[in-house]
Amino acid sequence: VQLQAYGGGLVQAGGFLRVSCVVSGRTFGSAVLGWFRQGPGKEREFVAVIKRNGDTTYYQNSVKGRFTISRDKTKNTVYLQMNSLKPEDTAVYYCAARLRSWGGHYWLEAFYDLWGHGTLVTVSS
Repeated sequence: VQLQAYGGGLVQAGGFLRVSCVVSGRTFGSAVLGWFRQGPGKEREFVAVIKRNGDTTYYQNSVKGRFTISRDKTKNTVYLQMNSLKPEDTAVYYCAARLRSWGGHYWLEAFYDLWGHGTLVTVSS
């Protein structure tokens, strides 16, 4: 199983961007999928997670109402739609997958089993 994130780029504050992550292999339907980010000089932090059924999502407080995580089983892809972007959203965005049962601590890196390479999102002021 591999995760490949793409779609990052440069956007002005107030703009929008969608990053995507393709999950190869046959485990997409059974994986909990999440997004993390790491800004300049900062530690990696949780952004959003979506459960296997696609109906349950959780977000970091600072992105609630602006970001939306979704998944498309026909494309084995998880998305992060980012609206009303702010300069503080500048970061490398990583997708992650958990193949085990739910567990609950979705905001921790250790919750996830697999990680993709990141994609850089830069928000200019």
